[in-house]
Amino acid sequence: MKTRFQLSTALALAPWLAGWLCADAAAQDIGPMPELAAPLAVQGNSAMVTIAAEWDLSRLAQVDGSAISAQPAAGPEAPQDADLTFGPADPEPNLPRDATGHVPREFASHREFFQQAGSVGTEMAILTAYVGLQSVPKLFKPTTGFHFKDEGWFGKDTQSLGMDKLTHAFNTYLIAELLHYRIHRNTNGSEGDAVTAAVLASGLMAVNEISDAIEPDSGYSMQDIIMNVAGAAFSALRNTTPGMKEKLAFKLEIVPNDQIYSHVGKKHYEQQRFMMSVKGAGFEDVRETPLRYLDLQVGYYASDFLNSDREQGIIPKRHLFVGVGLNVGELLFSNSSSRVGRAARSALDYIQLPYTSVRRDTQGEWSF
Repeated sequence: MKTRFQLSTALALAPWLAGWLCADAAAQDIGPMPELAAPLAVQGNSAMVTIAAEWDLSRLAQVDGSAISAQPAAGPEAPQDADLTFGPADPEPNLPRDATGHVPREFASHREFFQQAGSVGTEMAILTAYVGLQSVPKLFKPTTGFHFKDEGWFGKDTQSLGMDKLTHAFNTYLIAELLHYRIHRNTNGSEGDAVTAAVLASGLMAVNEISDAIEPDSGYSMQDIIMNVAGAAFSALRNTTPGMKEKLAFKLEIVPNDQIYSHVGKKHYEQQRFMMSVKGAGFEDVRETPLRYLDLQVGYYASDFLNSDREQGIIPKRHLFVGVGLNVGELLFSNSSSRVGRAARSALDYIQLPYTSVRRDTQGEWSF
């Protein structure tokens, strides 16, 4: 059950995150209207009196075509030619922002943790309900009292050689990314939103771990908790370090097997490849070259750890790899102005498509 929750969470949250990221894309990208062509806009009776007082009507021809209207002032209504900004993304555009787009705390509208957490009440309710529903089937199976379990890390004597631990990190990372986007938008980029998102994501996954603590063959794993915090912390670091989000991504790849896709058991862990991708598109020196379509990858996966493999005496294998992967989002959707294109590009910042990379691992094996 734990396995099913972990993978289904990753697959469900990536497109959900992408959709939310692009839900208001059109509104966000519409900028201010162009500046008025005329350097002088004469409005109201007071301006007319000032000009009339000078009695030099020849100067009117030097105002770049601007005309003085004889109509009375329009009152408190804004003039039609005023400089307007469309969209709700930045209701206070003149606020100072740091290099990552956050408003310093002294100017922020939501300065405290609970203020920021309260701005995503609906999102937290949805995520909590989703996590809760994944745990309901456990209540209809034999349970035990709350207990801890030392599951180990990446050793060959562990159940999944650490693949379950990386799944914990990735799931929590996705949740933190989703919450950061929503908090950032709902609080106008108030400083501290990335940390708030990381804390909420870690807390949610820590509560979910309680359902493992009542399973006879599982338990509350501190290794899982540490990996949850690590994934959330990486999200916070990525969203508060200038340029890091454009240069570095934590990605998951799922390689099809003989069943194409396994959603339960160790087989689904064996399909996974986790990686850190250094994105060429994030560097100015290569941004205008074909190298922007390539990522440098460093990652990990495991193989031959199924129960059937162990019964046959096959030694489990751990694979650290380096490689070069195609940044499909940059290749296909970098110039997309549609919501679908933007959503696809956002999703591909978290998912690496299979067969789009060339890698060499510590077992001396090449993979594609």
